[in-house]
Amino acid sequence: MRPRFLSLACSILFLSLISTVTAVPARCSDSPSGSRASNESVEGTVVSSTPNTLVVRTDDNQFQLFTYDGADARTRPIAQGARVRVVAGAADENGTRPANDVAVLAASSSITAESRGAGQSRDKGFQAAPVPNQVRDVENDIRRESQRWRLGVRAGAALNPELFSFGVQSQMGPIFNPRVLFRPNAEFAFGEVTDLIALNLEGIYRFSNAERRGIWTPYVGAGPAMIFIHQNFQAGRQIDFGNFDYETGLNILAGMQSRRGTFLELKTSLYSGPAPKLRLIVGYNF
Repeated sequence: MRPRFLSLACSILFLSLISTVTAVPARCSDSPSGSRASNESVEGTVVSSTPNTLVVRTDDNQFQLFTYDGADARTRPIAQGARVRVVAGAADENGTRPANDVAVLAASSSITAESRGAGQSRDKGFQAAPVPNQVRDVENDIRRESQRWRLGVRAGAALNPELFSFGVQSQMGPIFNPRVLFRPNAEFAFGEVTDLIALNLEGIYRFSNAERRGIWTPYVGAGPAMIFIHQNFQAGRQIDFGNFDYETGLNILAGMQSRRGTFLELKTSLYSGPAPKLRLIVGYNF
């Protein structure tokens, strides 16, 4: 009764993830005219600039975190203290806004010279204001997520047969497209009668770019699997690597990953004989 209940629960969760993933493109398919209508211009002083983010302090001493919406908006890192005008869209749930255009109005050296005049005291007051921790945290999350190579760990449970698994993975990319990543991983699983070693060469497609995403972003993926399986139905477990049978399969997966690196994933293996039919995995990318 318990395995059937676990199988049903995992199936419901898998269908929920699929429905979430398929709903995202519909939400992202807003008309271009509506996107342009929501744009507004913001002027301020650059606090920090990276290839993926831009933090600007406005004249009313508010801090805005921008990402770059497309290659046309990207510029070389702008010096701290420069005066800029940013045309950006609506903010996401973290307060991050996609910048469509960034124009440098005055270099940092020019601002320093002007600050010697009557506005010097006001500018010092702005410099004394610390950047909010929330802005720094989101900026660091985006920087970490934009790394081209990351190492991760994973653990989970499998059904039919019932196994406990753990493993390591590497995330590389983007490859060919900002949303496509190569994520090879190795899994080691143990059960009552079954032991398994799997080498998976998987790729995933995220439904938003690393720098323009919410707290959680859904993804789908697939890839070949090289599976080594050992089954022993006799009393007393004795693992002999010479008795492992080799199987090949195709993994199909769907999941959600957070900016901070945590991910939740459901995966099934096709054409792989006695390999698990459904796996629930929790992991973290450093």
